Amino acid sequence: MLALGLVLNTLGIGLFCWAIFALAVYALPFFVALSIGMMALQSGAGVVGALLIGTAGGVLTLVLGQTAVAVGRSLTLRIAIATAFAVPAAVAGYHLVFALSQIGVSSMAWREAFACLGAVCVAGTAWTRLTVFAEARPLSSVGAVEKPSQPILTAATREG
Repeated sequence: MLALGLVLNTLGIGLFCWAIFALAVYALPFFVALSIGMMALQSGAGVVGALLIGTAGGVLTLVLGQTAVAVGRSLTLRIAIATAFAVPAAVAGYHLVFALSQIGVSSMAWREAFACLGAVCVAGTAWTRLTVFAEARPLSSVGAVEKPSQPILTAATREG
């Protein structure tokens, strides 16, 4: 029984950490969903209606962000949208790792170091998950010719 309790406890903690990490990565859609759900609840939509409306708002935010990054032509616009998703994720990741590090780390300097590392990891994951559908476009300079219309070697120089 003790071994089963340890295994289930480890699985539960792992599932809890995964869920918190997922919420930190999707901090912007989660915040939008929470805000829309709270507004719907206060306007009288009820608990079920607020949950449905909030979930739809969060999913719509995530889908619109991924679509805008995937089909956007401007690199600046794509970076701005990805940054809008990564910055809240970095803040959430910082606070998440800082709070969890208070359990086992006594030094304040090490807590800050772990929290900064957690912020970078969560922001990088958010950036990657948002830009996963964006295709890499080659950089092309204006006025450059991809294929020359005339062959470099003419027929006369090949024969001689």
